[in-house]
Amino acid sequence: FTNLLLADEINRAPAKVQSALLEAMQERQITIGRSSYPLEKLFFVLATQNPIEVTGTYLLPEAEVDRFMLKLRVRYPSYSEERKITERQVMDEEPEVKAVFSPKEILDLRHYIAKRTPLRDDSPIVKYSTRIVRATRPEEGTDGFIKGLALYGASPRASISLAKAARAYSFIKGDDTVLPEHVQAMAYPVLRHRIILTHEAESRGVDPDEVIRDVLESVPRFE
Repeated sequence: FTNLLLADEINRAPAKVQSALLEAMQERQITIGRSSYPLEKLFFVLATQNPIEVTGTYLLPEAEVDRFMLKLRVRYPSYSEERKITERQVMDEEPEVKAVFSPKEILDLRHYIAKRTPLRDDSPIVKYSTRIVRATRPEEGTDGFIKGLALYGASPRASISLAKAARAYSFIKGDDTVLPEHVQAMAYPVLRHRIILTHEAESRGVDPDEVIRDVLESVPRFE
């Protein structure tokens, strides 16, 4: 099969495709007819979604959305980036793709990071990540503001994703330990697609990132 699956404009895929993708992401296998086939140990799904155009699109199942660890917002490129894009297209250059890591090296790196900073149940980062995620839920939020903004908060899967993302981010930043700043920085991409806003909040133009910011301000940091 593949190590990296790119699903372009995922919200245009019909229900059967969404179901097959959910099986791959959740059960790490695909089913063809009556036979099931396990996927590679190193398997990623990278998906794009057009946030503006809605014609011919489908709502993504919440269970599938929750399987995505991060949601990144892609802004317009800078002037220099856009100029390079234009130059390459105008000059009709063939793209040059060079391997940076082999699959084995990525798995080895993943193992190294996990061993370097183990996440135990008594770890401050685990406790902090869990408190942040629980604060996104209207029935458990530390402040009353969340009840008027969020219809549903993030699932327990978000606590796992936030702790792991913060650990990976600390490694990328070159820090020896996971700091509160790492957790807070990763809270936005980890949580923004998992918080379901109320109709009132949507009508007011509230952004999920605003809710996350308020949650981070309400939850005490660890030292």
